[in-house]
Amino acid sequence: MLIMNQNEQVPLSSDLLRSFLIIAETGNLTHAAERLGRTQSAISVQVRNLEECLGAVLFHRSVKGMTLTDAGEQLLPKARAAVAQLQEMRRLFDEPLKGRLTVGIPDDYEGRILTDALARFARMHPGVDVTAMSGCTASYPGSVRDGQMDMAVCSGPEAKEGLHISREPAVWATGRKGAISADGQVPLAMLDRSCWWKSIPTDALQRAGRDYRVVYRTESFGSLLSALRSGFAVGVLPASCVDADLRVLDTAHGLPRLPDIHRSILFSDKSDTLITQAMAEAIRATLPGVQSAA
Repeated sequence: MLIMNQNEQVPLSSDLLRSFLIIAETGNLTHAAERLGRTQSAISVQVRNLEECLGAVLFHRSVKGMTLTDAGEQLLPKARAAVAQLQEMRRLFDEPLKGRLTVGIPDDYEGRILTDALARFARMHPGVDVTAMSGCTASYPGSVRDGQMDMAVCSGPEAKEGLHISREPAVWATGRKGAISADGQVPLAMLDRSCWWKSIPTDALQRAGRDYRVVYRTESFGSLLSALRSGFAVGVLPASCVDADLRVLDTAHGLPRLPDIHRSILFSDKSDTLITQAMAEAIRATLPGVQSAA
């Protein structure tokens, strides 16, 4: 516990709380600094100032990153609520956004995340005409560079350029009634398209020396989900896509570990910065475990 004379305490501010939220989300000073557009040393000073202000240690520090202490976990929901309220107050006097926006979304974002993000943006910015495109993200960077898209959410097993927004594990999944032995042949369902999703399951199984047979190929992420939910096959999904009709398989089933999935938002140099940043905030606010920041 940190103890300071009350007269020496650093004032509590939304800037300190915002940095706290970003570090809690990323678990990494480097990523937090990139998101906030500041140096790591400046962010580190802000954390110390917040801890001194509250008289509590908020993070465990290690070579692997930063994780919340019990005190940090207690602060997290309060900080989110406080920053959200400040953000709403600022928006009362903002000029309404007007214009057009074309945004690319990964097809595994379809459903709740996509619906919530677009609904949130439309509610807050009715003057912007939005065209959303959903599919494989392999072509998105080129479309953003060429100005065909104003912005796009891109994903991959390694962190990309742009605004890093999330990191989650990839998992093996099948239907609730699907069965697989620890040493038998894996009935594999895979995305048959030119992107990293296609090679992740086969590369992992080959490295582990695990026998498999491709029993289902599809270019559609929704079709892949249907095949897995039926229990007909085993496949790889982002952890956030595992629902009540699916179960996760792991090393106990003889399946190897998989890489994490990193997601970043790319922005076109030709786009309206205010509009793209507003959409980025709407997308981030719908992600599991991610909260908007003022």
